Amino acid sequence: MTQDRSQERTDGGDGREDSPFRAERSVRDEAPQYVLPLVVRIERAAPPARTDALETAARAVLLILDDERSLGEGEWAAAMRDWQDARIRKVVRRARGAEWRRAEALPGITVTGGAAQVRVFPPVPLDGWPKDLAKLQVSGTDLDEPEQPARPDPAVPVLWLNPELDMSAGKAMAQAGHGAQLAWWALPDEARTAWREAGFPLAVRTAPPSRWPELTTSGLPLVRDAGFTEIAPGSCTVVADHPALRRA
Repeated sequence: MTQDRSQERTDGGDGREDSPFRAERSVRDEAPQYVLPLVVRIERAAPPARTDALETAARAVLLILDDERSLGEGEWAAAMRDWQDARIRKVVRRARGAEWRRAEALPGITVTGGAAQVRVFPPVPLDGWPKDLAKLQVSGTDLDEPEQPARPDPAVPVLWLNPELDMSAGKAMAQAGHGAQLAWWALPDEARTAWREAGFPLAVRTAPPSRWPELTTSGLPLVRDAGFTEIAPGSCTVVADHPALRRA
């Protein structure tokens, strides 16, 4: 995706009629529908912490958006374009043991956080998942938070979650990925380069209830969920607070 095309697709996150995250039916619904699969590794003996998994999923989305195979004439580029021309769907499934090893054998990118591992795959048709991914479970991605996450560094982009919504970890991982993607689309080239060279640092935190109204009216990229799963259509789920966008 070129920079110009990316910028045409976002205006504060969902301000344009063709936004992929609006609840209302749009021209995007007429296009063939694709989904970006993400698989989180959840071993029984050592599941990752929730925030670690959310941050790792968001970084995985950025890495596949920026991967040379997703750009120009790369091997994933056509699928990425088709996916971004329709609704921006992401589905998180879980795997362990042999399931995870089979998932890692498929084309994709594995991203490791503190302890979390997430593998992201090029988009597939909504009803055309590879067999080894299709049989993985969507449910069961409720993860604990053993320790209170530290206050994020002010210099690091923060994906703020809506404090009023109760989302499973899998749903929240997908929403964090949406927020990271909107931030990426909105950034100028110089800021994208700096983020990439720093290794895509970011934090995912639940917004303080008192700050949420200000965040949603700040002009920062905002994910408004289409309501396919778990939450009501039109729900505001994430605000992408990137320092470069605040300065802009």
